[in-house]
Amino acid sequence: MGVVSGFEGIPTDAFDFYEDLRADNSRTWWQANQERYRTSVKAPLEALLDALEDEFGPARLYRPHRDVRFSADKSPYKEHQGALAASLPGIGCYLQVSADGLMTGGGYYPTGPDQLPRYRAAVDAPESGQRLSAVVADLADAGFTLAGEQVATRPRGFPADHPRLELMRYKHLIARREHGEPAWASTPDAVAHVRADWRAVRPLVQWLTEHVGATERPRTR
Repeated sequence: MGVVSGFEGIPTDAFDFYEDLRADNSRTWWQANQERYRTSVKAPLEALLDALEDEFGPARLYRPHRDVRFSADKSPYKEHQGALAASLPGIGCYLQVSADGLMTGGGYYPTGPDQLPRYRAAVDAPESGQRLSAVVADLADAGFTLAGEQVATRPRGFPADHPRLELMRYKHLIARREHGEPAWASTPDAVAHVRADWRAVRPLVQWLTEHVGATERPRTR
């Protein structure tokens, strides 16, 4: 990663890059714009993550290539650049740059089938479930919204009047804040803004780390 003092902000061209990729998601376009990706997206985000490593540990950028083997959408490239400072695989603090701007947040995306039952059991249990409700309420007050795939009605085996049914419905859980393209994103002040958001989602990440944990049955694809 780059030197911390070298972070000058996320260039406006990072957002423009993904606007252009959205219009032409092809290998030909990507090959013609690889240097632009490295200069406007990859290098600035690596420097930003470097600046946050002292508090949140090492983070990694996700690969820009999509895995199209099992997808009807054969677009070769992701139309966003994500990064995760993980406490465990799939659990941690997240940021993303796309044509829609900068998004920050944290939560978990399951990496194995044993995590969802543990999540639901912890939401069901009064002490841990009430704690998660309080964490989520605090995040809502701070301007975050919850996201993640949900079952349409309710999980099998849980009553329709469960006090935390809405949380129970999530198959993976993320709290996020959509910033758009604020003026500070292109300045060194972006470090302080992302740091503040990651501190805000830390209680959620800690809850998930404790109660969901790492998978013992990782997916093979």
